[in-house]
Amino acid sequence: MSAPHKKTAGRSLLVTSAAALSSLALTTPVAFAAPSPSPSTSPSATPPANMSKVGGARLGQAGTQVNLANGVPVLPKDITARSWIVTDAESGDVLASHNAHWRLPPASTMKMLFADTVLPKFAKTETHKVVPSDLAGMGAGSSLVGIKEGETYTVHDLWLGVFLRSGNDAVHVLSAMNKGVAKTVTEMNEHAEELQALDTHVVSPDGYDAPGQVSSAYDLTLFARSGLQKKDFREYCSTVTAKFPGETKKDKKGKTVRKPFEIQNTNRLLSGDYDISQYPGIAGVKNGNTTNAGSTFTGVAERNGRVLLVTVMNPSKEEHNEVYKETAKLFDWGFKAAGKVEPVGELVPPKGADRASAQPGASGEAGEGGGGSGGSGAGSSAKPVASSTANGGSGGVGTALAVTGGLLVLLAGAAFLVNRRWPLPDLVRRRSTRQ
Repeated sequence: MSAPHKKTAGRSLLVTSAAALSSLALTTPVAFAAPSPSPSTSPSATPPANMSKVGGARLGQAGTQVNLANGVPVLPKDITARSWIVTDAESGDVLASHNAHWRLPPASTMKMLFADTVLPKFAKTETHKVVPSDLAGMGAGSSLVGIKEGETYTVHDLWLGVFLRSGNDAVHVLSAMNKGVAKTVTEMNEHAEELQALDTHVVSPDGYDAPGQVSSAYDLTLFARSGLQKKDFREYCSTVTAKFPGETKKDKKGKTVRKPFEIQNTNRLLSGDYDISQYPGIAGVKNGNTTNAGSTFTGVAERNGRVLLVTVMNPSKEEHNEVYKETAKLFDWGFKAAGKVEPVGELVPPKGADRASAQPGASGEAGEGGGGSGGSGAGSSAKPVASSTANGGSGGVGTALAVTGGLLVLLAGAAFLVNRRWPLPDLVRRRSTRQ
């Protein structure tokens, strides 16, 4: 789940999107908390002595790992998260980390792996009529987008529910379409292994607290990086507000109507809140919160052509929106340190990457979502995408642009080259302009 704690993206990225939203009037979402976990499911208070060394030996060491030298800014001192990692999304360099491979409950950040696994299987226009069994087995207190039995939804609707409201109901309906939760969990675990995310064990596809369900800041970053290869993933994770189908009812005149309602993204670096602003250059990806996991978040942002990924897990400071505040501080550090700090490790490519050959001039879109629809190829023209928030255009989806005067532009002609650096393909970059 990903409502706020009840105590409280050569270089290319980010999202198929639009002109900047200078302000957003958003309501505070309802916080849903999982029941208190049993002691057997609670994480340890300290990281284990021996952790995975995937990506480099230093990433398996406990504590903060960073190469401070002349010209490298010091890390912010008030980061309280149990685990965090700052990486260059395109080169894969790990700029700094803290207990990067500590296996912890992930909460709804696990939905990034769910989406990366399931999203390519269904065309976004495909429809599904919900039956009671689709919604069975959800945990008590789950975050919901408001799916109703007997109603029909498009796959596009369901993915908006997953990304914006972190709806466990949407996850379960998509899992049912995928022949069940058990099959989906098996496929997620297989995909995690393919991505070399070896700290991860999936029990529930929605990230709800479950004994044995764990991931790590390193693995969550791998999921985000893999997901961002997909055009639809980028669209959904960057969407701030959208219209979601309501329940079919009869109006006062006896006419059957189905009115949509607005849903808003609970990622506060994307949407903003009363105590935190939209982060400049932010474009996703996913937040989470449960009693056992605390607050978790993976974000992607671009500044001056540099694309960073930051994952933060379970800050101990019990302040409202603390996970976003600590993420913002690590982004700030990363953008200052990038190009100056010597990496402490790297994000490894998927196992299958070494089986693929680099094709000069090839299209950059890997694993396109939406039932295999083609992405923008090398010959595509780069055009801004107009904002649809105000008039409900483009299916009523308003896509995030966190910088006033900013512009997201589709980059053309990026080749997907498979090597150690594993650059992101044919993505969308925000180009900031000052007014």
